[in-house]
Amino acid sequence: MSNNCCNNKVEPNICCTSDTVNDNKCCGNEPKVANQNDECYTNNSEGIDSTHNISCNANNNSSEEEDEVATSFSNYNFKVTGMDCSSCAITIEKALSTLDDVTNPKVNFSTSKLSVDLKSQTSINQVTQTLKKLGYDIEENDSNQNYTTFLIEGMDCGSCAKSIEKHLNNLSYVNDVQVSFSTGKMQIDFEGSQTKNIEKEVSKIGYSATLQSSNKYNNTKWHLFSKPIISTLFLIFGIVSSIMSLPIVVTNLMYIIAIIVSGIKPLKSAYYAIKSKSLDMNVLMSVAVIGAILIGELFEGAIVVLLFTIGTLLQTISIDKTRNSIQSLMNITPAKANVITEVGIISKSLKDIRVGEVLLVKPGDRIPLDGTIIEGYSSLNQAPITGESIPVDKTVNEETYAGSINENGTLKIRVSKLVEDTTLSKIIHMVEEAQENKAPTQAFIDRFSEIYTPIVFILALLVMVIPPIFSLGTWGEWFYKGLELLVIACPCALVISTPVAIVTAIGSAAKNGVLIKGGNHLETLGTLTALAFDKTGTLTEGRPKVSAIKTFESNEETLLNIVMSLESYSTHPISNAIIAYVSQFNSITYDVTDFENIVSQGIKGKIKEKYFYAGNLKLIESINKNIVSYKDEIKSYEQEGYSVIIIASSNMIHGLITVADPLRSNINQILRRLNDSNIKNTVMLTGDNKGTADKIAQLSGIKEVYAELMPEDKLAAIKDLQSKGYRVGMIGDGINDAPALAQSEVGIAMGGIGSDTAMETADVVLMSDNINQLTNTISISKKSKSIIKQNIYFSIIIKMIAFILVFPGLLTLWLAVLSDTGAAILVILNSLRLLKNK
Repeated sequence: MSNNCCNNKVEPNICCTSDTVNDNKCCGNEPKVANQNDECYTNNSEGIDSTHNISCNANNNSSEEEDEVATSFSNYNFKVTGMDCSSCAITIEKALSTLDDVTNPKVNFSTSKLSVDLKSQTSINQVTQTLKKLGYDIEENDSNQNYTTFLIEGMDCGSCAKSIEKHLNNLSYVNDVQVSFSTGKMQIDFEGSQTKNIEKEVSKIGYSATLQSSNKYNNTKWHLFSKPIISTLFLIFGIVSSIMSLPIVVTNLMYIIAIIVSGIKPLKSAYYAIKSKSLDMNVLMSVAVIGAILIGELFEGAIVVLLFTIGTLLQTISIDKTRNSIQSLMNITPAKANVITEVGIISKSLKDIRVGEVLLVKPGDRIPLDGTIIEGYSSLNQAPITGESIPVDKTVNEETYAGSINENGTLKIRVSKLVEDTTLSKIIHMVEEAQENKAPTQAFIDRFSEIYTPIVFILALLVMVIPPIFSLGTWGEWFYKGLELLVIACPCALVISTPVAIVTAIGSAAKNGVLIKGGNHLETLGTLTALAFDKTGTLTEGRPKVSAIKTFESNEETLLNIVMSLESYSTHPISNAIIAYVSQFNSITYDVTDFENIVSQGIKGKIKEKYFYAGNLKLIESINKNIVSYKDEIKSYEQEGYSVIIIASSNMIHGLITVADPLRSNINQILRRLNDSNIKNTVMLTGDNKGTADKIAQLSGIKEVYAELMPEDKLAAIKDLQSKGYRVGMIGDGINDAPALAQSEVGIAMGGIGSDTAMETADVVLMSDNINQLTNTISISKKSKSIIKQNIYFSIIIKMIAFILVFPGLLTLWLAVLSDTGAAILVILNSLRLLKNK
């Protein structure tokens, strides 16, 4: 099996080189049976593409072998990272085979998947340790565990998420817990019915956990301001009593009540954070407030805790706007649908509707579930899925997608997918997963903050102790400066500078019909210097049309009869175009036996005991030398940009059919925009002949052409561009261009709507068939990168100013809190500008 398509970057289902086409797993979740119909032509406008539909061999023995599970063991799946060739996979298999409680280890280098049978879950440690000794990283797949999703309220930075994780991991009934600050979600694997206990434990730490499946989650945080309001009142009472010269005990009592009311939550959170050996903002703030009380600064302590509480709540409200950037997608489908039954039309909840039931959708209604129209005609606005607001006309036998708006006619739609399997549901799930993936910048800042916070904490303690020992000031003076440093020690604004921008950008792109599968891909998009385009359906419309028919040694009627008979057995786009054209002549369709697809050359079949061929020049030259007489004429057609299909037998050249795939109308304008956005080279990768490829490149404005390519050649072309120093983005259909998509820095799939494989394989998916989305996506990437830089610089400058002001005594505790929470709020608001990107 070829390993040159992987480059440590391959995701499941995208490693389809010529060496792997017999592996059913290379072509998506559902193996496709080779039907001898695809991969017909090289000399054929590519989709006219020589590999427009990659065939998978019907023989799926390898798939069955990988899926075998020993009856006395349980099967576990892992993701292995760090492999750089298929020999690594063999090394891992051999090492695991020697372990006592491990059997049948199988490593798929292409998908980075390890499948192994284990006697018990405790054997996982053996597997993990063995791989780490070999130098590889290993992650247990979610499918091995039963995770429950909770929505968490109250987190204001990544350290809060870590505190929750550490606390819950100490519970005996919790196997694993992962908290994402970016999405506000917690994935937890626990034993038994412990849901209520989980919620109570999270509540103990000072946060709120609610099952995602329930509808109790409250997105409105304003009710949480009740405690700060009470604290403010007592603070005002304290100030008034001080002005009125009431006993100091009364004034201090007012301040203490103000501190207790707002400070109880951060104090609880601090206790559990320390217990879990975590140093977060709650710890730092609690120590600062307690310190202020100890030195008699009750007023300042009350101001500090009040500003901190209000700032945290404002952060939470602002962050929720970024987390809910795709909330509009989740809420667009109706809760119920009208189902046509034998007893009439009844209203049913979407979760109770099964595949095959028929829905009635009236004008103005949204399509509840994916399905196929069985009666009616209408225009559907598919903007929630594709980002394209122009309605699409739909009629009988055409697919519809949940969330689309029915503009006019009444439709009867047969349901094809359950509510959890709709295209819209998959989009939402993928976006949420993408928002949890860390970008390189975010990962670096997280590592930095883990070092920064304890260093400043220790520095604060030293500042409290060292100067007074050497009589450089009073204990109270330096203790106060130390408290200020404690507040400054939390890099809250810096830590959230990247994730909030990435979450917002990915959500914004999703609403405009673009799936970006992680912060790393979002960042990389803006750094690309070359774009490689698959021709068919990308630069061209992907709908080939017959241009002309030319007879040589036969009459037109015979030629059309042979063509109609042969092409009827193929499902290739060119075959469909030819059949559509020839059908108007009432041609005869003969019985064809021994039909065969000749990869990348054409097709053949036996009609009345004689073989006939339809294909490119290379194929016809191999069976009939007389083709040389017509070679110049064929070449002239190719030079004009046509794909030429020659029809012949071993003793006669019947004639040819020319096919063209029209260029997209706005492709020149799009390429100009791309060239203006730091893209230094635009490249076409095609299986088509060089004459046709050059013609298309000239008309579209493509700078460089790689023609007459097999799938593995496209991979080599990407490597060639990378060797020249380019950072390459590959735009294809997500199936036949899989190796090239995997090798490129960013793989971009066109027309993801209706294509599960495209949605699963590429790093970025343009849901509509509109390449203009590519320029918009690169724009989002550049804008998000710019905002991230602004956030980081701003956060660092504020911290530096605060540090400088500490030692001259120009900073107060409440100013330190204001600088920290204020900076965090401004960083979030700056990131929210990405929501306005159209």
